[in-house]
Amino acid sequence: MKQYVLTMYQPDGEPPGPEILDPIMRDLGALEQEMKDAGVWVFSGALRPADQAAVARLREGEVLTTDGPYTEGKEHIGGFTIIRAADMEAALGWGRKMARAVALLPIEVREFHG
Repeated sequence: MKQYVLTMYQPDGEPPGPEILDPIMRDLGALEQEMKDAGVWVFSGALRPADQAAVARLREGEVLTTDGPYTEGKEHIGGFTIIRAADMEAALGWGRKMARAVALLPIEVREFHG
């Protein structure tokens, strides 16, 4: 089985209120349980907001760190799920289910190299 990452992108700023977020979290929880029951789930994680990130990079032989996300943008990775799937089409099937669970947020499906 190959491994894939299902990456959820979300807009920067305050999260939606509980009337919107609670059903999404319920649906994501149900999807994660479905993945576990199907034996495809490996790991999931939610990330803190991008403005709480730090970046380390090598410059002229020294590692410098800066506060904030690596890229400037209006959307950043909000969370991810690692799954096992036979092929990209099977992984996309889970990605489609995740896209339905989170309503308007895009889900990137990507195979691990090697």
